[in-house]
Amino acid sequence: MTELLVYAPGLREEERIMHLGHQMDLLAARYKVDASHDMVYFEIDDPSRITLRQVNELFESIGLKPRFVGHVPPELKRGDVTERLV
Repeated sequence: MTELLVYAPGLREEERIMHLGHQMDLLAARYKVDASHDMVYFEIDDPSRITLRQVNELFESIGLKPRFVGHVPPELKRGDVTERLV
């Protein structure tokens, strides 16, 4: 199992949480929302079925800019070109 923590400022708005629930149908992952801190915790059983790009697009489709917290598992980075923000 792979774990991923995402900070998404603005997520605490009730409408965005509902949209996130609808968008999660597209990903093969379980998730928990901490709305008071704008955080989403993902548990991914098969990381070969999900990429960081897909997670990014999921949040951007509901008007949020995700920030990945902590170590990003390398198996989610396939095909993504990313730059580390300092």
